[in-house]
Amino acid sequence: MSQVSGERPLIVADEVRAALGAGRPVVALESTIIAHGLPRPRNLAVARELEEIVRTAGAVPATIAVLDGRPRIGLDQAQLTRVAGEDGIRKLGHRDLAPAVAARASGATTVSATAFLAARAGIRLFATGGLGGVHREWAQTQDESADLRLLARERIAVVCAGVKSVLDVPATLQRLESLGVGVLGYRTAEFPGFYLSSSGEPLDWTVRSATEAADVLRAQDALGGPPSALIVANPVPEAEQLDPALHDRALSEALTACARERITGQAVTPFLLDHLVRHTGGASLEANVAAVRGNVRLAAEIAAAYAS
Repeated sequence: MSQVSGERPLIVADEVRAALGAGRPVVALESTIIAHGLPRPRNLAVARELEEIVRTAGAVPATIAVLDGRPRIGLDQAQLTRVAGEDGIRKLGHRDLAPAVAARASGATTVSATAFLAARAGIRLFATGGLGGVHREWAQTQDESADLRLLARERIAVVCAGVKSVLDVPATLQRLESLGVGVLGYRTAEFPGFYLSSSGEPLDWTVRSATEAADVLRAQDALGGPPSALIVANPVPEAEQLDPALHDRALSEALTACARERITGQAVTPFLLDHLVRHTGGASLEANVAAVRGNVRLAAEIAAAYAS
């Protein structure tokens, strides 16, 4: 293992370090989906599958987590198994990293924490399922994911299936525009709807291939200026999306239940997502996994095109 400067530095796996040093493609993967997003033992199987998808596309996977206070960029099989199976693995956003390091805690990284650590390690591509965003009834709650501000400060490309459909999608797109975060639709002129292929919200820019997306990254590099992320919005295939009528019905019921039970703050999104899983017979979970697979594959293809 190699170490990057700092009191308790990043630990970059040898394979990842060698690839970065040689200019070969690397794709960062978050670990929250492993520890908190999928049931055991399927979570470990999906984690391994996602890494294999990256390798098949010619890139090196770098799953990111914090173990015993050490941020790790790239996990071996024992570490991946630990994240998937150990009780007490925390959920770490960007703001939680310093306390976790100081306390020598272990945690899975969310989008904001993964993007931050990946950028520190020099990784340009990051694949995830869906981003956080502006919550419904923002005017009353002022509830907004930390993902958005973090992405406004990091030079990293994030391949995702949009933002979670339990959020306020139009407000999130407006917020991304205000923060200066670019959004590309991959073979679509509409922003994806996470579980659904489309949210119905239009996009200004569309790319048709991984090479075109890589060209945008190179242009972003050449222009310089303040660092900011680029979102590549990749729709889940229509054949694998959640049935739209079932989605709308289950989401409406989830929002009603949330209000009835007076769920607020950070508890809202997990409550809504869990409600969707239970009231769609697990179909929302399958759409989520399908979206992640496609995003990981595309991120690896873009990383390969960017490296070439």
